This record gives sequence, C-alpha cells and structure tokens, in this order.
Amino acid sequence: MSSGSKVSVLGGDVAADAGTKTVFKVLLAISFCHLLNDTVQSLLPAIYPLLRDTFHLDFGQIGLISFTTTFTASLLQPLVGLYSDKHHKPNFLAMGMGITLIGLVTLSLAPSYGTVLAAAGLVGMGSSVFHPESSRVARMASGGQHGMAQSLFQVGGNAGSAMGPLLAAFILPRGQRSIAWFSFVALLGIILLADIGAWTKRRRAAQEKLQAAPPPLAGHVVESASAEPHAHLPRKKIIWSLAILVALMFSKYFYLASLGSYYTFYLMDKFHVSVRSAEIHLFAFLGAVAAGTFFGGPVGDRMGRKVVIWYSILGVLPFTLVLPYANLFWTGILSMVIGLILASAFSTILVFAQELVPTKVGTISGTFFGLAFGLGGIGAALLGKLADATNIRFAYHVCSFLPAVGILTAFLPDLNPGKSKHSR
Repeated sequence: MSSGSKVSVLGGDVAADAGTKTVFKVLLAISFCHLLNDTVQSLLPAIYPLLRDTFHLDFGQIGLISFTTTFTASLLQPLVGLYSDKHHKPNFLAMGMGITLIGLVTLSLAPSYGTVLAAAGLVGMGSSVFHPESSRVARMASGGQHGMAQSLFQVGGNAGSAMGPLLAAFILPRGQRSIAWFSFVALLGIILLADIGAWTKRRRAAQEKLQAAPPPLAGHVVESASAEPHAHLPRKKIIWSLAILVALMFSKYFYLASLGSYYTFYLMDKFHVSVRSAEIHLFAFLGAVAAGTFFGGPVGDRMGRKVVIWYSILGVLPFTLVLPYANLFWTGILSMVIGLILASAFSTILVFAQELVPTKVGTISGTFFGLAFGLGGIGAALLGKLADATNIRFAYHVCSFLPAVGILTAFLPDLNPGKSKHSR
C-alpha cells in the first residue's frame, strides 16, 4: 500500500482539515494506538508475580524493574520532544512501537534477571519515542479543543493500562513464553502509526500552504491553524507555575505507583486473595482510571483547568486517607473512586503546561510524560524499599497523605477561567 493510499484511510481532505476543524478520526486512531502501546506497557506490573516466582525476586528487585522502565522513558522523552520541536519526525510514532516490540520479544525469552531489566529498558524506550509525537498529533487534530483532545488521547492509554492485567490474568498462567503473543499487538500498532505519520506529513504541508497564502480580503477573517493560546505571563511566573505542576505530578504519580505496582501484593497480603482475584481488582481500578481520564479535559475546556486540578488532586484526599482501614469490598470501591477522580489530573496538567509555553509543545509533552513515567518509577522503587523495610500495609498508610500536595493549586494562575470567557 502506498503512502498516499494510507493517508486516505484517515483521510479525506487534509487541506480542509488544516483550519480549526477537529479531526475525530485521527484522534480516535491515535487514541487506539495509545491503547495498544499502554496495553503492552501494563504487562510489566501484571507479570510481577510471575517474574517473582521465576527469578526469586524481592520487593526491591521488583521496584527496580519498574524504575528501569520508567527511568528510560523519563530520561529520553524530554529529549525526543525537544528534538521533534526542531525537526518534525512523524516516523517516530511507528519507530517507538517497533522498539517496544523488540522489548516484548526479549522479555518473553529472558533467561535471567539482568535480561529482564534490559527488556524493561527497551519497553520504556519505546514509550519515550511514542508519547511526545503522539501528543503533538492529538493537539494537531484538536481543532482548538485541546483539553478534549488530550483526554481522548489519554483515555486510550488508560484503557490499555486496564486491559493489560486482564489479558495477563488469562494468558500469562501459561508461562513466560506466552508474553510473545502480545507482539501481535505491537505489530498492529506499527501499521496504524505509519498511517498516522503519513497523515501528519500531509497536514503539516497543508498548514504551511495556508500560512504562505496571500492575506485575506478586507472583511474576511481566516483563523490560522497554528495559532496557539499564549499565557502572557512573566517568565518567573511561568517557571513557578511549571514547578507547581511538577509538584502536583509528584503527588499523583507517587500515589498511583502504590496502586499500579503493589496493589496486587497489598490485596494478597492483607486479604489473602488469589493472584487472579488481585489482578481482577487491579483491572477494576485501572478501568476506573480509564473512565475518569476523559472527563478532565472537556470539563477543563468548559470550567477552567485550575478547577479540575483542584478537585482531581486535593479532592481525592479523603478517600486515600480511608483506604488503608477499609475491608476488601470497600477497598475495591475506594480504589475505583480514587482512580476515577485522580485520573482527570494528567491531561489537564499537560494542557495547562502547554498553554504556559505554547511554542514548545513537543518539549512540554515529552517533559511531562517523562515526569509521569519517572516519578512513577522512582515512587515504585522507593515504595518497594519501604515495603521491604516495614511492610506493604505501612507503605499504603504513608502514601495516603500524598494528595495533600494539591493545596499548591491555589498558587496557579487562571489561564482559562471558563468557556464563557475563553470561547471567543
């Protein structure tokens, strides 16, 4: 299939879409690819019990696997974003999924703990290449509805994160080699992302043609597709606001590390449930995260992003404080409520940061996706050490206070107080 015919799959009139029209078919395609990517990514936490039994690992070594994956992702994503801001590389999309594919095959054949760490690094590297450019594609296809576009993009990833443990519960009992079956997921992603990359080339060419066109006649207004909302804030205020957003990311992802990496162990330790039951509980939590992800962006577009950050970080504190004292039934309910509320934070924080520095979309996207991975990995490693030194229940008591960091939201500027003020 030629590149021209591939573009027609996503299609139609790219030149017509180069204005302010929201291209939902592209948003849905990139969101689905995010689902495929994060389905593969979520395999690692889901197979920790398998790896623990196969290689006789302790909590610290399991945390190091998470750290390796997230460190490679967090280290490379800002660099990939910075490079793609200067040199647009649509082929990075398919390339990232290809690296993930190599990591998957390596993981299925790993003969030792060191090889598992290398495979985890490759999986993290694949994500570091995929996320910055795919986030740019989502913004490119948003038609100005940046919060909605990022939420739709993110909900694909969170849905994939929920599907990984569910699929693992039924496939991975066959052993380590069964991980190779997920390579077909990565192959499908490579095909779709090559198609999306071709669309972005056509879209960018159409935008450049519009920008090179002669000025419009008097009385006619043409809105540029490249127009971006600017924060119009002093440099120090922008830096201070970005620092607050990083602190909020710290709170969110350290807490999510406790649930994403150790939730199965917590349930098995406290309630003595089976591995399959624990993984189904993990699926329910991640499903709630996927469901909650979509609401943050559209609500932020309409009511203001600062409002969403308030309720998504600080608003979850009462539930996290109660969770360590709940029985099994209420632990499942509370974890879903926490996931539902907390999930709305990331897309809103990301768009807020993009609006603070609108000329560096790739760099900001790469940095904040990198922070998401990096903070989660550091949190997983530290919590693993804490659980080894004390116990997994004590680690959950410590993490329950993390959402209190949300009080820092009070110091953020109001970039878009609401749709009524912002829509014009």
